[in-house]
Amino acid sequence: MSAMKIFTITIPDNKESIFIEMMKSITFVKKIEATNDVNITNEHKEIVQSRLQAMEEHPERCLSWEDIESKIKL
Repeated sequence: MSAMKIFTITIPDNKESIFIEMMKSITFVKKIEATNDVNITNEHKEIVQSRLQAMEEHPERCLSWEDIESKIKL
């Protein structure tokens, strides 16, 4: 089997059926799959914001990437 490419294409909702039919008519198109954007809950957004705020308020509690990397290599 030869190499394959995957493309992400954004189209208006009202053009979906036309697009799907057009893709089905192309013989070399192997798979047509609709995906949805990832939804991040407000709870998770608040957790991230809280952690970012804690980092800004107490940078001395944070480790640099170099520190983390050196601990991992031990």
